[in-house]
Amino acid sequence: MEISLEQFELKKLNRQGLKILVDWARKEGWNPGENDFDAFWKTDPNGYYGFYLEDKLIAGGAVISYNQVFGFMGLFIVRPEFRGFGIGKKLWYLRRELLLKRLKKGATIGMDGVVAMQGFYEKGGFKIAYREERFEGIGQETTVNQAVSKIETEDFEKLANYDRTCLGYERKEFLKNWITIPNSKCFKFTNRDKLEGYTVIRKVDSGFKIGPLFANNYEVAEELYKACLNSAVGKSVYLDIPVVNEGAVSLMEKYKTKYTFECARMYYGDFPKMAMDKVFGITTFELG
Repeated sequence: MEISLEQFELKKLNRQGLKILVDWARKEGWNPGENDFDAFWKTDPNGYYGFYLEDKLIAGGAVISYNQVFGFMGLFIVRPEFRGFGIGKKLWYLRRELLLKRLKKGATIGMDGVVAMQGFYEKGGFKIAYREERFEGIGQETTVNQAVSKIETEDFEKLANYDRTCLGYERKEFLKNWITIPNSKCFKFTNRDKLEGYTVIRKVDSGFKIGPLFANNYEVAEELYKACLNSAVGKSVYLDIPVVNEGAVSLMEKYKTKYTFECARMYYGDFPKMAMDKVFGITTFELG
């Protein structure tokens, strides 16, 4: 196949284009949920771009803006038959520049890079903040602390504030869609009306994924994790942890989970001021 990079046209993806991209992610074994693309789209309809050849999507990725103060690059995929021609490299740099233009000056961009690509991303100005590892457990019936309950509509503002404290930036638009995604359950841990943690577990292509899992301490994180296990009895349950959080590592060891995959959270610009001691599980590799 003869390839000229001038053949490809950069376009903003519509909703169907994003759905195609998420379907590619499924084929790559990324194990997304069937409704993920809808939550992604509602978060930022202007946040997806790709290369087209004769009106067919060849490669694409996300360039998400969170209120112009934080950006995220994810969902970066090139169709297998078009790999090795420099298409991905060109698109990646175009996406980075597009996102910088969508953000305020000095805003940070985050991404999750697989091990094989980390060197390339570092050449593009990203630095590794911490490693992330995916673990697989099995859902089981277990007794959960009475402080754990389902998240209700009236919890949203409190939830959004807690989420911002953990991440260092606000993502209300994403959050309101994520906690209402079909085939999911959302749990909170409250103590005397004070929110001390929350989590979301959703059905994915194979099994269930937890994300995020934010908690004030190990004890709260474990109770929320148990609530998730309770809701997927006998099924595979996946959690992506930042290994810098020793409590998250201990939690995976206690429940005898199996390591399956790893990547690294990388940032272009200053690292955000995250409360890493509260981050027991990241939300998603696709949107941060």
